[in-house]
Amino acid sequence: MQLSDFDFDLPERLIATRPAEPRSSARLLVAEGDRITDSSVSELPDWLRPGDRLVLNDTKVIPARLSGRRHRVGAEGPTEARIEVTLLEPRGDGAWSALLKPLKKIREGEEVMFSDRLRATLLAKEDGQGILRFNLEGENFDAALAEAGMMPLPPYIAAKRAADERDKDDYQTVFARNSGAVAAPTASLHFDPSLLERLRAMGVDFTFVTLHVGAGTFLPVKVEDVTKHKMHAEWGHVSDKAAAEIAATKAAGGRVIPVGTTALRLIESAARASGAIAPWQGETDIFIYPGFEFRVADALMTNFHLPKSTLMMLVSALMGVEPIKAIYAHAIDADYRFFSYGDASLLLPSKG
Repeated sequence: MQLSDFDFDLPERLIATRPAEPRSSARLLVAEGDRITDSSVSELPDWLRPGDRLVLNDTKVIPARLSGRRHRVGAEGPTEARIEVTLLEPRGDGAWSALLKPLKKIREGEEVMFSDRLRATLLAKEDGQGILRFNLEGENFDAALAEAGMMPLPPYIAAKRAADERDKDDYQTVFARNSGAVAAPTASLHFDPSLLERLRAMGVDFTFVTLHVGAGTFLPVKVEDVTKHKMHAEWGHVSDKAAAEIAATKAAGGRVIPVGTTALRLIESAARASGAIAPWQGETDIFIYPGFEFRVADALMTNFHLPKSTLMMLVSALMGVEPIKAIYAHAIDADYRFFSYGDASLLLPSKG
């Protein structure tokens, strides 16, 4: 299985840099096996059935991109220089791993000032990253970060424009509640309160799980033999309640439909040990590519993904390599908008 099997040509004009407004007005490509229908997210109730269960990732994106000034006192006196920081993940000791630009010029022990309230000290450099300890913790840290930070937009958007205040709402789901992600579960960005209420009213159930999406989600695959790729790890949690809800839906014959690849990867991680959904917590580096046996997910709602990415491999595992090629060819011909702020697809694989 070669990396080139998951490649395609995407016109630059189809990369979305802003989301649809309102959220649920985004387009929705529905693939039922080989059958493709053009729809919209607002019409999602037409494609679901009473007793279906949507699994939603309730992670909350932190404003992880910071601009600060590093402060050094040397023999020549105090000096200051600009530094850009992107937080990656918290460590068990309360420090944060982060990308620093320029990393080479900052020294261990130097302090970086981000605002009057927020500053951090560089503890160490490890594997091209910096280890930072902030002066605040808990709610005080969250409040200061919200003031000083900006949303960590994906590289393909950040290359086109800077993050702004709109992104603090746009790049966050309406049900986000557990802080820790540095990238959004983007398929869930299409849901607004009105759509959620209409789905509830027709008998669709919801389960919330948490997977803190990391910056590793944007890392390219660098090996031609995709089976040799090593996935990044992300922290997730499937509660007792969530596992019981999903198991009940399976037992009743309803469909379990994760919204987004993050929710899918998490519930499949929680089923690896026993073959059925179970409560689970920890770091998952599950890698889903063609040949994978799905034990929980019956379908998937997801956005359109980057060529040669692990997410292209995941949707190919669910639908089949050739069907996904046809789905993406249709999406490109029909001018669907791609990637994090783009349109959505509802993938319903053929059974048997």
